[in-house]
Amino acid sequence: MPTETQTILDEKLAGQAQAGSLSDFEELVHRYEWRIFRFVANSFRNLADAQEVTQETFVSAYLNLQQFDVNRSFATWLFIIARRKCIDRHRAARPATGEEIPELTDLADPAALMMQREAEQDLWATARRSLPELHFHALWLKYAEEMSIQQIARVLRKTQVHVKVLLFRARTRLARELESQRANEQSGGTSYSSPKFLGTFEKSGTRLTRPARLNEPSKRLLSAEL
Repeated sequence: MPTETQTILDEKLAGQAQAGSLSDFEELVHRYEWRIFRFVANSFRNLADAQEVTQETFVSAYLNLQQFDVNRSFATWLFIIARRKCIDRHRAARPATGEEIPELTDLADPAALMMQREAEQDLWATARRSLPELHFHALWLKYAEEMSIQQIARVLRKTQVHVKVLLFRARTRLARELESQRANEQSGGTSYSSPKFLGTFEKSGTRLTRPARLNEPSKRLLSAEL
């Protein structure tokens, strides 16, 4: 049975924190610190950077708490801050030569390996390797955080239509990457880029149907409604 603290809405806790209750803000940190860390860690090779950006996110949230509108979603507001902190860190670390900053998570890192225990996280690892960061963030917020299109649009500072396009492209590209992997593992496999495979896609609104041979986590993500 949930405790009284657990049943209190995030927005109510934020309002009480605005009034000076440090314990209520600490409860919000407790609720979101792992979720924010998982989101941030996808943008950095270095675990220390991810930890620092996570901490910076909560420090910034506390310092700017009076700007939060308690009639809106606290989670969305917090993820907006986290994404901005990621962008700021990458800009500050951008090489003078103008080289692209690597976006892949170091999968040899123990923390990264720990986060891949379940089949869904194997899928996320593939997504992180194969998708541009913006596409990956849209996919993560939609399926890992279960945010609405409207909330994702606010976090990414895009229109709702743009978010739907990002999700469609991300899922299509991920599907091709998954099949490419399977084709490399199995002789005689069919590539997602081939006409034969593309013919198995059935577009209905924003739904994509998948071949049955995909594992369950992949099928759930790639065939879900936007």
